[in-house]
Amino acid sequence: MNQDWPAVATALRDRLDEQGMTMTDLAARSGVSLTTVRELVHVLNTRKRQPRTLAALSTTLGWPADHLGSVLRGRGGEPAPDELATIRSELVDLRRRVEALEKSTGER
Repeated sequence: MNQDWPAVATALRDRLDEQGMTMTDLAARSGVSLTTVRELVHVLNTRKRQPRTLAALSTTLGWPADHLGSVLRGRGGEPAPDELATIRSELVDLRRRVEALEKSTGER
């Protein structure tokens, strides 16, 4: 089975940047050791990882638990259908809130 560790590293780095989070923050919040986070981010050690390690990192970064596992297997480019549904729902909710705020302040 092909494992794309550089893609995992890229996904981690990009998401850390998006969220303004450091590797130390990610390690502390996910319960994964800082050494392991560094190895993954810098592709220093591509030994087999426990699925729960990638799942913990994924959920801490706001992804579905299987996201980094999918990236590792070469299937992680697009959001999962349930993630898209969540995004759509949140967008509708935000739109309603903005409209309510505009209405209450008389803006448009």
